[in-house]
Amino acid sequence: MTDATRTPAQTAQRCAEILDEVERAVVGRRRGLELVLTGILAGGHILLEDLPGLGKTLIARSFARVLGLDFARIQFTPDLLPSDVIGAPLYDQRTAEMVFRPGPVFTQLLLADEINRTPPKTQAALLEAMGEGQVSVDGVTRPLPQPFVVLATDNPIEYEGTYELPEAQLDRFLMRLRFGYLQPADETSMLQLRLDRRTEWPSLASVTNATELLAMRASLEQIEVAPDLLEYVMSIVTATRNHPQIQVGASPRGGLALVQLARGQALLHKRDYVVPDDIKAIAVSALAHRVTLRPELWVRQVSADSVVGSLISAVPTPRTDPTATTRNQMGTSV
Repeated sequence: MTDATRTPAQTAQRCAEILDEVERAVVGRRRGLELVLTGILAGGHILLEDLPGLGKTLIARSFARVLGLDFARIQFTPDLLPSDVIGAPLYDQRTAEMVFRPGPVFTQLLLADEINRTPPKTQAALLEAMGEGQVSVDGVTRPLPQPFVVLATDNPIEYEGTYELPEAQLDRFLMRLRFGYLQPADETSMLQLRLDRRTEWPSLASVTNATELLAMRASLEQIEVAPDLLEYVMSIVTATRNHPQIQVGASPRGGLALVQLARGQALLHKRDYVVPDDIKAIAVSALAHRVTLRPELWVRQVSADSVVGSLISAVPTPRTDPTATTRNQMGTSV
């Protein structure tokens, strides 16, 4: 079987190999790494929002290496221009013509570091790239390499010299993740690992490549989603629009994201069908950044994550499909 046609079982096996290799560099983050890989499989972009020094850049670099993707990094600063991101036409003295100089966005995995440190005009330069996989300059549309994944980081506690991400751009991120501090035992393991390898940066092997990753994404379409689970997704999305603490609820893009991410969760758990727990496990990461809380909640330090989490608990969970036991469990009957 070629890279162009992969089964969910093959994809699940490859995902385990990818996670094992990335975990050689990123210690104690297995669940977080699973979520990042789920987002990549689902064909989306990921916002890593956390404190400095918690491994966000290392995670991006490690995935780029292990997935065999071209990698570029943009350090967002207040003086960064849109042309510094997407590129600009330059005058070629040899040919006396204007020649387009591609920006760092022309890559496969882009690390947008501290994306909230640049003004909205420059942030908006990424909108077309993230939404459509292309950029338009001087009336010419240029496709980006595929796959194209943006892993963006921002710092949630610094406000001086930062800019709020526009709602339109937040909605382009398939999910937002927050890792938090490692457990003391895991942090001790990280320190020991650093001593053992005797170098700052770990040496990781490429487990796959861009062609196979596209085939792995395609295999996600073979994961079944029952009608009652689609209704469950819609109940959650609708609840965000009617919740008294939420001023603006999730867009239809939020429902699409929730379905695709749930399929990714099912695949990582070696199933070719989605269950309610897959949706619950991913719902906060998929929806919390898409809602706008009422202004008074900011004063009370209520987070969108907590509101969406409580909302999910209140939405009735559908009964598990009784035919699920007869479906394929990868590794046994596939």
